[in-house]
Parts: sequence; C-alpha cells; structure tokens
Amino acid sequence: MSSSLADQDHRQRLALLAGIALASILLWQTALGSLLLYPFTILATWFHEMGHGIAAMLAGRGFERLLIFADGSGVALSLRPADGYGVADAVVAASGPIGPAIAGALLIVSSRSPTATRNALTVLGVALLASTLIWVRSLTGWLVLPALGTAIVLLAVRGSQRAQEFVIQLLGVQACISVWRQFDYLFSPGGSVGGQLQRSDTGAIADALLLPYWFWGAGISAAILALLWWSFSFAFRR
Repeated sequence: MSSSLADQDHRQRLALLAGIALASILLWQTALGSLLLYPFTILATWFHEMGHGIAAMLAGRGFERLLIFADGSGVALSLRPADGYGVADAVVAASGPIGPAIAGALLIVSSRSPTATRNALTVLGVALLASTLIWVRSLTGWLVLPALGTAIVLLAVRGSQRAQEFVIQLLGVQACISVWRQFDYLFSPGGSVGGQLQRSDTGAIADALLLPYWFWGAGISAAILALLWWSFSFAFRR
C-alpha cells in the first residue's frame, strides 16, 4: 500500500473509531444504551475493576475477589481495606480509571505489527478467562467474561489480519473510554455500586491527596486523551 493510501486508510479508521467511541460514551449515559452495549458495558467494568485489583496487589493489600453486577457496576475487593489517606490509597483509586487507559494504549500500539496484534489479542482473551477463574465471584461475570475471552482468543487464532487489527484497536479504545461509562460518577464524590452508595474513585483520590474530586476527574480525562493520541500516533507512524 502506498503512503498516501495508507494515510487515507488511517484517517478513515480513526474517524470510525472516534465515532464509535463517542457513540458509546453517549449511549452509556442512558439505560437503553447500556443495554444495547451490554458486552462492552461488562468489558468496561472488567477493565476498571482489574485496574483497582492489580494496583491493590502491588500495594500489598491483595486482591480477594471481583464482583460484576447485572446493571454493569462492579467492585474489586482487597484483603486489606484502604484507610482512606496516603499516596498508596490514591494510586489504588486512580488505577481504576488510569490502568485500563494504559492497557488500552498498549493494545492500540500492538496493532502496528500483525504478530504483536495476535499476541495482544491472545493475552487479553486469556486474561479474561484466567481472571474469571481466579477472582470473579458473580454470576454476570461468570456468564459474560468467558464468552468474551473465548471470542477474542478465537479471533487471534482464526481471524483475518485486518479484522484482528480493527478489533484490537476497538478494544483499546473501549478500554481507554471505559472511565467515561458513568460520566457523572467520574465527576462526583460518589455513586451507586451494586445498589449501594460508595465513594467514587475521584472522591477517594481527593480524600487522600486533597484538591476537589472534579480536579482529579479533569486531570484523569486529560491524561487518557493524551494516551489515546500517543498510541494512535505511534501505531500509524510510517
């Protein structure tokens, strides 16, 4: 493919993915939209809660279990709860929105190489299956996550190169925008999780590091947009 045709293809791909991302964010703000995007809704929750869980393990708190509820909300429970103050608590809280964006950026970057794309799809599919066995303790997670993981692994093994490239970029974008699935939750002190009111991630960061929750919501959003820009710039670089 010539450089001009490649540039045109990249622009079209970016426009399509940006359109899907914007539509997803808007639809997620409605009950009907969350239902229409249900597999992506559950995947977004998995990305988010795994970010918390892995950070909790790295902070020495352990990762006890992951619950994903039928309404698309979820929670990652650690063996030792946070005390609500300190840098470690802020990092664990921030890893819910930031962790998936980092993972999503790496997925997008992997699309630069066919081999890396297949490997990334395989790793993601296996991670979905393994996390279900190790941490997931809810019916919704047991039903949806293995189906998603199996489909992604099959795509890595049997899918065409073009399909693999598009899906890995789509999944990368979905991971990055998962923080905006509940836009009001990111820019609020708390919200409903499994029918119970809980402190939001940005509210927990504000408790640990001061400054208001909306400041951290804006900072996280800016960082995610920067990660998206960088990852696609790298993936489409000549």
